[in-house]
Amino acid sequence: MFQQLITPVGGSLGLSTIVAILPVAVVLLLLGVLRRAAWQAALSGLIVGLVIAVTLWQMPVGLALDATANGAVFAVWPVMWIVLAALLLYNIAVATGRFDAFRAWVLEYLPNDRRVVLVVLAFCFGALLEGIAGFGTPIAIIGSLLIMVGFKPMDALVFALIFDTAPVAFGALGVPITVLGAVSGLPAHQLGQMVGRQLPVMAFILPFYVTALYGGWRSIKALWPMLVVAGGSFAVFQAITSNYINYALTDVLASLGSLVVTVLFLQSWKPAYDAEFAIEDHVLDAERTSGISPWQGWVPWVIVSIVVIVWTLLNIANIGQQLIHWPGLDKAISITLYHGKPYAAVWGFQPLATGTAILVSAVITAFVTGLSPAGFFKCIGTTIRQAWIAVVTVMLIVGLAYLLNYSGLAYTLGLGLASTGHLFILFSPFLGWIAVMLSGSDTSGNALFGNLQTVAARQLHLNPILFAATNSSGGVMGKMISPQNIATGVSVVGMVGQEGKVFARTFIHSVVFTVLIAILVAVQQYLIPWIIPG
Repeated sequence: MFQQLITPVGGSLGLSTIVAILPVAVVLLLLGVLRRAAWQAALSGLIVGLVIAVTLWQMPVGLALDATANGAVFAVWPVMWIVLAALLLYNIAVATGRFDAFRAWVLEYLPNDRRVVLVVLAFCFGALLEGIAGFGTPIAIIGSLLIMVGFKPMDALVFALIFDTAPVAFGALGVPITVLGAVSGLPAHQLGQMVGRQLPVMAFILPFYVTALYGGWRSIKALWPMLVVAGGSFAVFQAITSNYINYALTDVLASLGSLVVTVLFLQSWKPAYDAEFAIEDHVLDAERTSGISPWQGWVPWVIVSIVVIVWTLLNIANIGQQLIHWPGLDKAISITLYHGKPYAAVWGFQPLATGTAILVSAVITAFVTGLSPAGFFKCIGTTIRQAWIAVVTVMLIVGLAYLLNYSGLAYTLGLGLASTGHLFILFSPFLGWIAVMLSGSDTSGNALFGNLQTVAARQLHLNPILFAATNSSGGVMGKMISPQNIATGVSVVGMVGQEGKVFARTFIHSVVFTVLIAILVAVQQYLIPWIIPG
């Protein structure tokens, strides 16, 4: 059994931590500074990671390749299976005129103001898509919608990425919280409550932040009543559901509640007309030759919402599940940081996973909207052409994430940050941030560092529930710079190769919000500790 090394570089935790972060730094450098394509950044980071893992961390080559392959397979199923099915649904909506009808609904029932449309679509509706599919799907669909109402492609993707944070921790009916409870040994419902006392603050701020970013401070002055309603309703529904109902339902109720409340509010209140942000005439005058009612635009999204919710509540995904112990890797490594605990490598293959539920939704949508079999297969071809580069990118980046985990580099990095004394309060959110940036998943980030956060908190006499929850809350801020999210988005809106530019535009915002989480954690730990459950 290979025993992970923690301080292989000169026996120094500091030096080892610096070396351990190099694969991550390479990805950040190539994406954010050199503006390379996401697959190139991911491949380079993976190569650097393999060299360091095999040489300095002395991981056997076979185990290193096995770990990378395990991550790549997980990236295909279930991660990209969800994305492919969701993009197929999107393409069916486009082919049947329902996507155009949805745009018509937006233009008819929302004020003629791109700032308002941005908040309703990217924040309220985007949160629903994140809760249903996630893994970059909201970026692709919301980005396309924003472009159709007049946003520049770069702006559309950047704003969609920033907004795609508040609902992430409770995605897929609370799976990230459930996993966090399992790995940390803490009650999942208390962790859900704690996250529900952190992220609502960010949810309330987000509409103001993005509106100021897009339209300046005068837009805040013009739109503040709507921003209060949108951000406030989401924050209230998120806090109440996670704390007093069931954290598994948080995303569904918060996104739907915010969407309904905000749209109803806009029927009685509208901002003053501003020519600078008015939707351009050629967009307003665009003809819809299909004659489809604007309300028909909701058909695909209503169908997928109902199917996924029922699918999850009935636990259909577990039917036919196969637990495959990865050959040569499962329990072949001991986690030194966790007293030699054998590192399991079990791939849970679920033929009826969430992606299959979305595929069923796509088939139902095609049938209901009258799409021919030939048209359906044409949409499949379009989906494959759009997404194949994103699939490769995600396989590379998740392969790197798994390599860092199994080699021990991730544990060296985590222990290095956890050994900074009470400065750990500031670094804690960034542990989750790094994990989610690499894996694209808050669930994976919690599985990696959730227990480490708990151990470090107890050693420093801090509250373990607060810091385990912080791993999840900080992690969601890494979603906006995840190569997985970005690659999926640019593939659909026709910006392949510009991932580096998108990353550079979102990176500073990701850091700003993670720092805000760190400040919030410090306040909760020292000034208002009574807010922590248990």
